[in-house]
Amino acid sequence: MPGNRTTRSCALLVTLTLSALLTACGGGEGTSTGGKVTLRYTWWGNPDRAARTDEAVALFESRHPGIVVQTSFAGYDAYKQKLATQAAGGDAPDVMQLDYRMIDQYATGGVLLDLGTQPKALRTDEIDPGLLATGAVDGTQYALVQARGTEAVVYDAKEWRAAGVAPPRAGWTWNDWADAVRQLAERTGKPGAVDPGQSEDCFEVWLRGQGKSLYTEGGGLGFTAGDLTRWWTFTDGLRREGAVSPAEQTTQLDGSVENTPLGRGKAVSDFNWDAPSSGFTPLVANGVTLAPMPSGEDGTPGQYFKPSMFMGAAANTGHPKEAAQLIDFMINDKDAAKILGASRGIPVNESIRADVVPGLKDFDRTVADYQATVEGALKDPPQAPPSGDSALQTTFSRDYDQVSFGRMSPREAAENYVTQAKAELR
Repeated sequence: MPGNRTTRSCALLVTLTLSALLTACGGGEGTSTGGKVTLRYTWWGNPDRAARTDEAVALFESRHPGIVVQTSFAGYDAYKQKLATQAAGGDAPDVMQLDYRMIDQYATGGVLLDLGTQPKALRTDEIDPGLLATGAVDGTQYALVQARGTEAVVYDAKEWRAAGVAPPRAGWTWNDWADAVRQLAERTGKPGAVDPGQSEDCFEVWLRGQGKSLYTEGGGLGFTAGDLTRWWTFTDGLRREGAVSPAEQTTQLDGSVENTPLGRGKAVSDFNWDAPSSGFTPLVANGVTLAPMPSGEDGTPGQYFKPSMFMGAAANTGHPKEAAQLIDFMINDKDAAKILGASRGIPVNESIRADVVPGLKDFDRTVADYQATVEGALKDPPQAPPSGDSALQTTFSRDYDQVSFGRMSPREAAENYVTQAKAELR
């Protein structure tokens, strides 16, 4: 893949400009047909989350017979790109799922509705104030957090155990992890893990374990080209050894579990957020298990609890009240919570969490139990990333592609990324 961000940015600008001309700012306003209000609701996820979401939406429609909800979903990368195009063209869906990294970008860009304008439709009194604040920008509530999640090592426990390798444990370090995946590769004949070098999320966990951060409080880079060189030298070395997946496989990653080496039976483990890892269960015959992320060499944890995702409404929706009612239902209704389980993470509504968690089953139970093992052991989450970070996630993986295919050294790619990142953040 090309590493030149200037070419990509120009192409994206053309795409967004064409989108704006084609949509003419009409789609985000909602529609009314047959006396009913129609809302468009979109999210990213896997088939398991989709089935549960559609079931919850059907319950919402039965309780609100005057509202029809049109749903759609995609893998994260495809969803992020499509939403950016829709937002640029004034065609954002009435209700949308948002990542932590999207809030600042879409709030300051005028895409999101001020949810404070709908106080009668939205209940926030049972959401932790700290979590609630993560959906606010400059004191205005633009989104509500749906659930809480954290990253994990996702692995085929049966295959790992059969290889005779010590299982993942709390407090293990990145060097411990590297030794484990080397042994797995040697004993199973396939990579022990998906190459984490392409993941900004994994880099952030590694970086926080060094006592650093992705961004400063002022929104600048919190690390140097030297830091990134060390990370990419580490992961590139493991790839060259065959301990992690080859470039031909990691370049196929698109945010869906189906296209990961673990999901295709070509690796023993992967890194992912806890709740979305449910998508692996129908793909990995032996099932998957969750374990804590590796820590820094001195035991400093890098992972953290973060809002797994948010719900927001389009600023130009023609039905702000109905959009707010759907958001409220998905977050605060107990029956909806029982349907959704932990498919988006553990619920943030405190009474719902207390009511739902004890009854969780199957992989939802796995997520809840996993979160319990790291409860109280993690550091506070960072502030929401600056708006440029959403684009930089793609840039990060593209620049690592240059390393994976031998087109750049880790140092060259790291310096290139830092230069691009500083320009993007300005």
